[in-house]
Amino acid sequence: VQIVPPRNLVLNGVPTDVVGIVGTSSWGPVNQPVVASSMSDYAANFGPIMARKYDMGTQMATAVQQGAQNFRCVRVTDGTDTAAQLALFASGTQSPLTLTARYTGSYGNQISGAFSPGSQPNTWRISVSLPGLAPEVFDNIGGIGPTFWQNVVNAINLGQNLQRGPSQILLASLGTSLTTMPTAGLFSFASGTPGSDGAGNVTSATLIGQNATPRTGMYCLRGQGCSLALLADADDSTQWVTQAAFGLSEGIYMILTGPSGDTIANAVATKQAVGLDSYAAKLMFGDWIWWNDQANGVTRLVSPQGFVAGRLANF
Repeated sequence: VQIVPPRNLVLNGVPTDVVGIVGTSSWGPVNQPVVASSMSDYAANFGPIMARKYDMGTQMATAVQQGAQNFRCVRVTDGTDTAAQLALFASGTQSPLTLTARYTGSYGNQISGAFSPGSQPNTWRISVSLPGLAPEVFDNIGGIGPTFWQNVVNAINLGQNLQRGPSQILLASLGTSLTTMPTAGLFSFASGTPGSDGAGNVTSATLIGQNATPRTGMYCLRGQGCSLALLADADDSTQWVTQAAFGLSEGIYMILTGPSGDTIANAVATKQAVGLDSYAAKLMFGDWIWWNDQANGVTRLVSPQGFVAGRLANF
């Protein structure tokens, strides 16, 4: 007879401090959840705070000021976002190398770099930088003519070794004038084709996104372990019930907001009209908050969602 002792089942605790934020930014992957714990993490992944409605960085900054430290950020666009681009050593319409920002957005317009002689004889070094990110150096790139430019593309896109992996700032592609040889000097994306954020036509519906493959917007937060979530400045009442339904399906407490300057009577009537009645949603009413945006040096009116989410996450 073999006696098998009962197994002790341990109930693991579920974190209640994970905040999901959906909004716009000037850099970073689109419709992909990114883990961040501080504003420096945010800047490295999504660029600076932008003084505009639907800005993801604004909501994260106000939440961080309340003590929140665990975020899942999802960037959305209106579909018109473009990546900054620069043709190097161009002569007319011919260029041996085209550099493109890794992500769409206006932040890529600040990319700069330099071509200089490499550490070893008859080689070249390429340095690339973007404020807020670690500078990248691709050294000892050799070859002549088309071989050289292909080596440049491989170094940037594939990396050179374990210590110098692929660029996290830009992508490279071959041009047409492959017999051109480089000359030492600086380059800047400010003189190239500028990138755009794709934030001008974003609406609350854009932040909601779609629940079909590939998921977009709010639905990118599925399975991310968020206990709280907000769609930055999504004050469109027609989207409140959809957010509450998503919160119920994922076990997420959704922080909703009404428009700035709303009245009590209108807020009550609007809530009843759209049929919002769910414990999975917290609807914020009242004038938006005047917030000192130190990143942009202005005091501006922002949604209270970040403040509330930060306090709840810090309990």
